[in-house]
Amino acid sequence: MTARGRTVKVFTEKIESGESQRVPDEVIVEEPISIRLDGELIGTTMRTPGNDFELAAGFCLTEGLLHEAKIKSIRYCGQSTASEAEFNDVTVDTDGLAPKPVARLGPASSSCGICGVEAIENLLKSLEPLVSEAFDIDTLTSVADNIQKEQDLFGATGAVHAAMAFDRSGRSIVIREDIGRHNAVDKIVGHLYLEDSLPANDMGLWVSGRASFEMVQKAWAAGFACLIAVSGPSALAVDTAKAAGLQLGGFARENRINLYS
Repeated sequence: MTARGRTVKVFTEKIESGESQRVPDEVIVEEPISIRLDGELIGTTMRTPGNDFELAAGFCLTEGLLHEAKIKSIRYCGQSTASEAEFNDVTVDTDGLAPKPVARLGPASSSCGICGVEAIENLLKSLEPLVSEAFDIDTLTSVADNIQKEQDLFGATGAVHAAMAFDRSGRSIVIREDIGRHNAVDKIVGHLYLEDSLPANDMGLWVSGRASFEMVQKAWAAGFACLIAVSGPSALAVDTAKAAGLQLGGFARENRINLYS
């Protein structure tokens, strides 16, 4: 097995039409990353290495951990040097201005132990409803075609999710791919935060997979005007999008889309 960036080469037995042959295949790298806020561990998740600072910044913002605090710096850290930790430990520093975080030691889960109504009410306490103009339908149905041309890792491995921020013409602003779709979105949000481009109230967010409650939460926290998914939404995602004033679309493929809010 030979490493090459964010993918590695392995041998696989390819069977097609009853014929078998041993061929090299490209698979995606998956490694853990620990994220700290002012030195406190707040989360550990599996991700595709790359854009780690964006991931850490986006995670802190979309999880509501920063409040009004600004990020002062991001660096690799841990109890050893970055190289010794294999660049899998990142700390976000606010000079101690962010509230003391509560650690989430695992990745986000759809079984969070909280009812839907309470989840939405909690978000409304920390996030203002969005006031953004809805996107043109023709633009939304064209977005999927634009991103397919730029999914390099998916093209090589077929094993990653993607997220894209796009403007009102449907043009791609930034695309990120990752083994985890939450990570792909956090990398997008982190990139925009570090570029001082938030809130993203004149941008849309496209995601592969379904539109879950967490996806709506992250889009709302970043201020996106709309969230568009390849697959369908959950009922809680629809209710949350309506509470947020977020345009929500699902089954966005080729020239079709279902609008839910």
